[in-house]
Amino acid sequence: MNAKRTSLENSFTASDGKEIFYRRWPAENADKSKCLILLHRGHEHSARLQHIVDELDMPQTDMFSFDARGHGRTEGPRGYSPSVARSVKDVDDFVKYVSSRYGYPAENIFIIAQSISAVYAAAWVHDYAPNIRGMILASPALSIKLYVPFACAGMALWQKVLGRHFYISSYVNANFLTHDEERRKSYNEDPLITKAIASHMLLQLAQLGRRLTADARSIHTPVQLFISGSDVVVHHKPQHVFYQNLGSSIKEKHVLDGFFHDTLGEKERKAVFDKMRAFISSLYAQAPRKHDYSEEDRWSPFADEYRALQTPLSRFSPKGVFYRCVRKAFSTLGRLSDGLKLGDDAGFNSGAMLDYVYQNVPSGRAGIGKLFDWFYLKTPGWAGIRQRKTNLETMIKKAAEDLQTRHMPVRILDAAAGHGRYILDALKDGPGFDGALLRDYDPENVKKGRELIQKLGLQDKVKFEQGDAFDADNVAAVSPRPTLAVVSGFYEIFPDNANVRKSLEGLSRAVEPGGLLVYTAQPWHPQLELIARTLRDLSSPDKLWVMRARSQGEMDALVAQAGFVKQTQIIDEQGMFSVSIAQKS
Repeated sequence: MNAKRTSLENSFTASDGKEIFYRRWPAENADKSKCLILLHRGHEHSARLQHIVDELDMPQTDMFSFDARGHGRTEGPRGYSPSVARSVKDVDDFVKYVSSRYGYPAENIFIIAQSISAVYAAAWVHDYAPNIRGMILASPALSIKLYVPFACAGMALWQKVLGRHFYISSYVNANFLTHDEERRKSYNEDPLITKAIASHMLLQLAQLGRRLTADARSIHTPVQLFISGSDVVVHHKPQHVFYQNLGSSIKEKHVLDGFFHDTLGEKERKAVFDKMRAFISSLYAQAPRKHDYSEEDRWSPFADEYRALQTPLSRFSPKGVFYRCVRKAFSTLGRLSDGLKLGDDAGFNSGAMLDYVYQNVPSGRAGIGKLFDWFYLKTPGWAGIRQRKTNLETMIKKAAEDLQTRHMPVRILDAAAGHGRYILDALKDGPGFDGALLRDYDPENVKKGRELIQKLGLQDKVKFEQGDAFDADNVAAVSPRPTLAVVSGFYEIFPDNANVRKSLEGLSRAVEPGGLLVYTAQPWHPQLELIARTLRDLSSPDKLWVMRARSQGEMDALVAQAGFVKQTQIIDEQGMFSVSIAQKS
């Protein structure tokens, strides 16, 4: 056994104000070129990663770990986090904290994670697109073996009956984790082991695992994956599918015969650590890799998917028949719903439709029309859009406060505002601003936006005018120069990047140096095909609304190309819509 390294204990404040305990194992003469962040398994805590620190035998490398919410020495209810998305955000917060506090650029940071935390790490890389050096995932819990038939459905039903989450005690004991008797004994005797887990966490984790398995194409970070061959805790197949779907150009998979779930704590783990050390050393020996997103709108899985959605289905294929029936239903009986009628008349991606979804008041003819409308407004896409509005308001206020802290005026420009409800709601209750200019290409949106400004009593500080967000020169000529530009839900409508680049170029030229950009992205959507086969586009009654998913990495690359440096991000629990802040450099 190598000499035991001593950890230093501290805490950091997460973005929601929560104090989280962490450990640092300082390196001997660290040169800031290498930094490992270790994430512990579910039920455990950072102290149980001491053996990984020692057995990796990398004395010149700083290593860090934190106790996840509900675990170890981080205070709070045991086995509880507000959501899986919040736990993923904690990873983002901690990496940013380590980078800022200890001076490690993201490109020099490497992640090692096991089980549930491996899912969080993969989700963080997928949803936030950080430019880290690489990651090692050991037995990621993409699909947990619950053994009880219909366990997830039962938990969801019981949670609904109770109106809140409840706690489940894990069936996993040390004998299912490792053949190492010492590790078993320490697990059984550890007073900080947390056996309970909140029901909503299990349900959300299952959903997240399915999303990551299907959409691993967005992950371009180098990945080393270890799969334990005799794992009775998690299913094998999703791990293999996840690996197959990975977009990473550097990836390697190792299936470990006879290993139980605690892959990095197994009795024969020396061979695993040798492979880990070689992978880490290899990546640090070469220049950091950055995926080239420049042709992503033409040559990528997302472009292929978009082209497939544009291709008409065979009239007599099962899918063709199904979607033709759905379209017919929407355009006939569905018109009893005011929302479906509005979409059928104006386009489901119109500014009017978005404003209707924001208001979220079901209406329709007769009781059946209102019921249809209730179901329509509850669909995952529109629920995600409303959450995006909430997140936008949070980020606009955050950006305004940042400008005020730096003694800069808060002059806002939204180049494609639709009716402008999301930004006007943010401004009416915000921290204060010096003026705002909203623009939109559609005269009807401008008219409705001006009416809303009057209704909210913001006419003295907010103007709404017609303008083309894709006319870079026109956007750049806005006066006075804005310090905060906002673009929401606009680029997602357009599959190619040429016009998006023009728009961002105009915003970059318009915004004062040091100013901010709040922008959105749609990296994933569960209903892309349903939308593309059934809902009309705003441009024509005969055209369907076909969207191309744009990964977070691709959107961030476009923003960076325009001269903005990303600062922070939030994303909804389903991973559909993100909102980010970037600063003009």
